[in-house]
Amino acid sequence: MSGLPKLPGFSFRDPTQTKFNLQHTFDLCNGYKLPKTNYCGIGGKELATNTVKYLANRDPVRFDPSLTYGRTKSPALPQFTPHYVLYDQKCLTFRAFFKQSVEESPQEFCRIRYVNIIYFLEDDTITVMEPKIPNSGMDQGRLIRRGKIPKNSKGDFWHWKDLNVGKDFAFYGKVFHTVDCDVFTKEYMASQGIIMGDTERMPIDRYNQNKQIQSHTTKTPPADDKLRRFLEYDGKILKFKAVWDDRENEHGELRNYEILYFLSDDTVSVKEVHEKNDGRDPYPVLLRKTKLPKRYTDTPVTYPAIYLELSDAEVTEYYQPKDLLIGETIFVLGRDMLLYDCDQFTRDYFKNALCIEQKPPIPIQEKKPPPPPPQVPPHNGIGSLEDSLQNTLTVLPKPPKKDVMRQILNANKYLRYEMVMDVVHPEDAIRRFILSYSLADGTCRIIEPPIRNSGILGGKYLRSTYLIKPGSDPLNPDYYTAADFYIGAIITVFQQRFKIIGADLYVYRYMQANAGKFPCEVIENMRNYMFNKGYLKDDVEDTIQDNLDNERKWDLDTHDEPRVTEMEKCLKELKVGEGDTGYDKAKRAELVQQYEESIKRTPHEVPYGIKDINMTCAYPVHIGEIKSAECKEDDEGQAYQSYTPKHIDTPEEIIAKYYTGVLKDQRAICDGTHPIECTDPPSEQNKEDAEKPTPLIVAKPDIPPRACNVKTVTFADDPDRCNRDRYDLCDLKTEKIHCECTDYHKC
Repeated sequence: MSGLPKLPGFSFRDPTQTKFNLQHTFDLCNGYKLPKTNYCGIGGKELATNTVKYLANRDPVRFDPSLTYGRTKSPALPQFTPHYVLYDQKCLTFRAFFKQSVEESPQEFCRIRYVNIIYFLEDDTITVMEPKIPNSGMDQGRLIRRGKIPKNSKGDFWHWKDLNVGKDFAFYGKVFHTVDCDVFTKEYMASQGIIMGDTERMPIDRYNQNKQIQSHTTKTPPADDKLRRFLEYDGKILKFKAVWDDRENEHGELRNYEILYFLSDDTVSVKEVHEKNDGRDPYPVLLRKTKLPKRYTDTPVTYPAIYLELSDAEVTEYYQPKDLLIGETIFVLGRDMLLYDCDQFTRDYFKNALCIEQKPPIPIQEKKPPPPPPQVPPHNGIGSLEDSLQNTLTVLPKPPKKDVMRQILNANKYLRYEMVMDVVHPEDAIRRFILSYSLADGTCRIIEPPIRNSGILGGKYLRSTYLIKPGSDPLNPDYYTAADFYIGAIITVFQQRFKIIGADLYVYRYMQANAGKFPCEVIENMRNYMFNKGYLKDDVEDTIQDNLDNERKWDLDTHDEPRVTEMEKCLKELKVGEGDTGYDKAKRAELVQQYEESIKRTPHEVPYGIKDINMTCAYPVHIGEIKSAECKEDDEGQAYQSYTPKHIDTPEEIIAKYYTGVLKDQRAICDGTHPIECTDPPSEQNKEDAEKPTPLIVAKPDIPPRACNVKTVTFADDPDRCNRDRYDLCDLKTEKIHCECTDYHKC
């Protein structure tokens, strides 16, 4: 069957054979390799060459030579060594290179890559290895895995007899050119009768050459003892507080960070400061401990940033302690962070080691706007305003708090005033009303006394309630108080106007006891009314009696000496009264007149305009037309209906103050307090125009309308007004129009 062709149908399988392993050729005994004599085939089957069938007729094995020639001592057979054991770990190494094309690059068109071609003698396999170059940006190492590489399409494989130096070999489409080999390869090839070619120079890769030149052009770093720095600065950290303003983006905000600078190795770590319930993931580390470059984008154009990270060779400068100052902005890989504070150790380090004084902390927290006031709903008209307001403050309304001490001290105390209506209908002219102001709670009650046969029912006109001033806020109204009630005052009670024409004596007594609660003008107004009504006769008599008692007491204290006034002393010093009686009387009258004029208070009137000053000023002042301070007839006729207690400047005071300020400005320019900036000298053409001084234009003073009557008060229409004003005690410092029946006397 061995002669049959190997075709389908002509091959037969031995069903008794179950093992197909190859028999080993030697055994190990005590560490020594001993060849096996009875060698078997696959699966332990006996080889056909060991059978008697293959013995020839004249084979010397059939004869025993010892029978013919006797026994002889033959030399020991050499130890058998298999081929894969003899060439185990023995390789032929060739240095080679191949060119790799580079597309779309303005600096190079191909790249030279260095490789090692390794041929294994034990099984005639080949592998191609490329030594790894640090930071090359390419996948290096094994380019072609170990195996038999086909030589041509006929099924031949590359053999060691085909290899030599200076030849090109095509392995799987890549052409490798050998330039050198190692010493073992040369000796082995020489032992086999093959002479190796001459060694060639490896071509230079321009890209790697330029990269090496650039790497060697950097400055030599200063000597730094890392061990000493570690032992000296270990655990010493500069801690800064920083903030990143990301509000320019959508949903951006101010985010707080901590920047830690480690002095032992000049590294920087950035941690985010989380607040409670800030809605962010609890990962505080933004930047791990590393050196922080100042300009992280400052890299060469050809730097492969996709594959490699920045190293010391690419970074020109890192952040140092001198760059970390309060108020400065640093860039942490694209984020601009403002340093606004640091700890005490950092401040001491900068002050003692670097002689730099850190700035005080910078406030970065934005002042939150005050919350808008709660919107109070409008009053629905049910109950008082204070009771309705409690419904908006709490879920369970509480009664409004009252001033208990005021109610206790002023229980059953009322201020009563007499009022008349602002007449609209003639029939209401005879009606009178009594206004009672409660000092306990500030409410007002109005009662109309009945008038017989008038056809008008009297009684309660208004129950006790708060009177709201017209024009006030409905949600926060201003109420009438006792200071708003005086003779001639106009008050509005629910759109009805009343005019106060009288009051009882208790009102004036209360004003005297509590003078701090009322304006002086209101007290004087009420005192004049009480005096005119004759309610203060006892007070006047008491005052006169007190004055007499004081004079009598002074006379008693001087031991019956004649009382000499200051005027008499002055006349005696001037020797008035001696000599001619007529002359003395005239002189006496003149001195008395001068004395009276001297004690009068004459206000200092500043003339309107600018005074002449005794110096030459290149900047004259031109003033406009001086307005007249006299009141016109229209202004005099328009008098206020209510008293104005606060001070308002009169037209004379407004004009005087205005031109006094203009005078000060002119003096400041002329004295040199505010010098004029120097300019180039004028040319001959414009010399005549330059000699003319530039005038200072002063605008006219602005006098508010109706300023003439800001201190005017009106009185109730009463035919007895002339007699009442005649007995006025004091001047009210207001403009009054008196009738011709009598002269007005001051107190």
